Amino acid sequence: MNHALGLIAGTAADAVFGDPRRHHPVAWFGSWVSWLESRIYRDSVARGALFTATALAPVAALGIAADKLTRDHPIAHTALTATATWAVLGGHSLAAEGHAMARELQADDIAAARDRLTHLCSRNPEHLDASELARGTVESLAENTSDAVVCSLFWGAVAGIPGLLVHRGINTLDAMVGYRNPRYERFGKASAKLDDAVAYLPARLSGVISSGLAATVGGSPTNAWRVMRRDARNHPSPNGGWCEAAWAGALNTHLGGASIYHGRVEERPQLGDPDTPAPDVHTIERASTLVSAVTVASAGLAAAGSLLARRLVSAAVARRAGSR
Repeated sequence: MNHALGLIAGTAADAVFGDPRRHHPVAWFGSWVSWLESRIYRDSVARGALFTATALAPVAALGIAADKLTRDHPIAHTALTATATWAVLGGHSLAAEGHAMARELQADDIAAARDRLTHLCSRNPEHLDASELARGTVESLAENTSDAVVCSLFWGAVAGIPGLLVHRGINTLDAMVGYRNPRYERFGKASAKLDDAVAYLPARLSGVISSGLAATVGGSPTNAWRVMRRDARNHPSPNGGWCEAAWAGALNTHLGGASIYHGRVEERPQLGDPDTPAPDVHTIERASTLVSAVTVASAGLAAAGSLLARRLVSAAVARRAGSR
């Protein structure tokens, strides 16, 4: 019960306060990762694996210590779980960035909108027009909601405070070094593959949740489910297609196409029905609303899952004790 309450309280804190403007724990982790990379980098898969393990070790140790030290102290455990949840979630910030992008495009301020896109993804926005900026925003909101909301809460329910912190660390590593370019093709492989592995189940859950909530943004759950089932595997990422395809169906639009990442052009297949309208300002506003809806639903499911998991564990322990 205490852990479930912490997950709900942390999600509420994110919704009310959002990310801290200064001294964000994820930024601290990013600084540690940058320092470590400068000392350990070699153009090698093995060195990248060592880097990944070393970067995550203190985060895992902190999470395990926090979990063990507060296990028999309900109020402290709830408070620490809430703090960790608030620190790793990005729902409030994602929705806010989406609404801000909609305002920039509504005002026809393309320069500001291009700069705004860099807050959401590493895509090069230099030559993007309003339509492509809208597409990039919706795709980023979908994928980041899966990564920074659904996945984090999933691992928080499964593995407690360590799950929350370690997942966020893995996802941050992927965002920093998980690129297919000359510097990180080999060095970042371990981080990228680990991120794919931990997101495998939550990404699919994200698609299911998003499909179920399509009506909250004026869409059809049936259509979102159909598009997700049909198009999710067309995405080059093993996980990204599930949320993006579901959102394309829920928002009655289509996503995909050419995008430039760190000088490398990626041509992605279309997700969604081709006869639907391209993303625009209205689509972004609805996508931002969907971020919030998915966040609330995911928190509720994570809390319920946490309660169920702990009851199953308690029942198993009681059966084992009774059999002795």
